[in-house]
Amino acid sequence: MTWFWRLVLVLSVLLLGPGWMVASGGIDPESNWLRGSTAPAGPAPDPRTTTEAIVQVYGARALAWKGAFGIHTWFAIKPTGAAAYTVHEVMGWRARSGRPALVSHRRAPDGYWFGYRPTVLAELRGPAAAAAIPRIDAAVAAYGYKHVYRAWPGPNSNTFTAYVAREVPDLRLDLPPTAVGKDYLGGVWATAPSDTGWQASFYGLLGLLLARDEGVELNLLGLSVGVDVADPALRLPGVGRVDL
Repeated sequence: MTWFWRLVLVLSVLLLGPGWMVASGGIDPESNWLRGSTAPAGPAPDPRTTTEAIVQVYGARALAWKGAFGIHTWFAIKPTGAAAYTVHEVMGWRARSGRPALVSHRRAPDGYWFGYRPTVLAELRGPAAAAAIPRIDAAVAAYGYKHVYRAWPGPNSNTFTAYVAREVPDLRLDLPPTAVGKDYLGGVWATAPSDTGWQASFYGLLGLLLARDEGVELNLLGLSVGVDVADPALRLPGVGRVDL
């Protein structure tokens, strides 16, 4: 078997996960901005009754065909005593319309991503959140791809989230393998988003991550596969984390 057919075989195996998401109905290939719900899902504490500072990182399936491969991620922050959350996120349609892809705005922090329910990937509360918020704001301001968006291999919303996580290690953010674009480093070496290890990557196309929280993860053409040893689980492209 030549190297070409070996590569085809490997890619075919990696695409089984995204294929399963479509075949099983886990995603809707026809989901769109117009008909999908953005209503609050519930995990965000009500700022009218919660005075403590809150930092939450959310992830939800991306729209249309992209949802078979990955998720969209964002930050929701509320300083102590604030009456509302600020959401920091990167959205591709803004870049395509000539505006900055990175936006900080007021919306439901835990809103459905146009029909897809979000999950909390990391959270800080109280003094820990209050200490982290200025550092998150500084990382958002320093992000180097404010006007750039590429769904694959990056930079995209997950590139942004991973960058901020590296700048604010207190988050201990373990991004799932479905966070396509998290391995787009803008360089070759970086700490893992969880700050518990290291990774090397060539523009998000070929890389290796070794960390206590994430485990061992291989990235090939933006698709990540690996195993979490500390908290036994498989990390599969398209599917995400599968606890053992």
